Amino acid sequence: MKLHCEVEVVSRRLPALGLRARGRGARAVLSLCQPAPRGGPPRAGLLVATLRDKRGTRYELKENIEQFFTKFVDEGRATVRLKEPPVDIYLSKANSSSLKGFLSAVRLAHRGCNVEASLSTLTPVKTSEFEKFKTKMVITSKKDYPLSKNFPYSLEHLQTSYCGLVRVDMRMLCLKNLRKLDLSHNHIKKLPATIGDLIHLQELNLNDNHLESFSVALCQSTLQKSLRRLDLSKNKIKALPVQFCQLRELTDLKLDDNELIRFPFKIGQLTNLRFLSAARNKLPFLPSEFKNLSLEYLDLFGNTFEQPEVLPVIMLQTPLTLLESSARTVLYNR
Repeated sequence: MKLHCEVEVVSRRLPALGLRARGRGARAVLSLCQPAPRGGPPRAGLLVATLRDKRGTRYELKENIEQFFTKFVDEGRATVRLKEPPVDIYLSKANSSSLKGFLSAVRLAHRGCNVEASLSTLTPVKTSEFEKFKTKMVITSKKDYPLSKNFPYSLEHLQTSYCGLVRVDMRMLCLKNLRKLDLSHNHIKKLPATIGDLIHLQELNLNDNHLESFSVALCQSTLQKSLRRLDLSKNKIKALPVQFCQLRELTDLKLDDNELIRFPFKIGQLTNLRFLSAARNKLPFLPSEFKNLSLEYLDLFGNTFEQPEVLPVIMLQTPLTLLESSARTVLYNR
């Protein structure tokens, strides 16, 4: 059994020596292995191999785990605390289901249960194993689009443009480390609410699709805390829901070349918005809260703004002084 993730092994003795405890994790392949002893039952160990150390470092597991920390296992993160040596093994950017299965096998090995079926041989890890740690993938044609295999789980930036997609591929929604998703120049008509489960998503590009709306469910999802840039230009959107203004971390918003007839009336709540482009729409006016925005760039070219009605001309006169007023009264009354 193997697990691909980022690993950081930190000695708990470092703070006592006045040294910094945490650094950056390294891409690693974890496996349950046995040292193939002569005679006696196999003893399962945890082998941590990195690109620099393909042979890896082996840690004893039987009755050697002090504690598991699995609060964020659904986000692909966990920590295994060993007794000897006194180290914490931090695991991150792992596939959550694979991580759960791997930790279950580690628990069994700790208890001394038979995990022989999950054991790997103690051999150096091949360089090809680390190719699964891709963080960026750009696909710009149908022929390059993967149909028979999954996307690398470690992706942080995925672009699939000009691929003729009519819906969002559900395999993309399993990429929990995704920070940038570019689905521009496709034929997508509707967005699944599960895009909101991508808790780290900061940039979403849906330029040049066939979208007619942006759902309330997405506005009320975890995107409220993560989404910074959103490109909805060149679609068929006529209006955005009022809940759209709950995406308060937005800094860049592109809405060019849609069919917008109005902005959400609470748009002033987007206090972090700095870039707003909504050229070539059908906006007749701007909501009063628009003045609350702190924009650095604004483009509203090509909208059908209504001309304000001509106000009546009011001739204002300077009020008379008391002396002038009393003199006129004396003259009038003789």
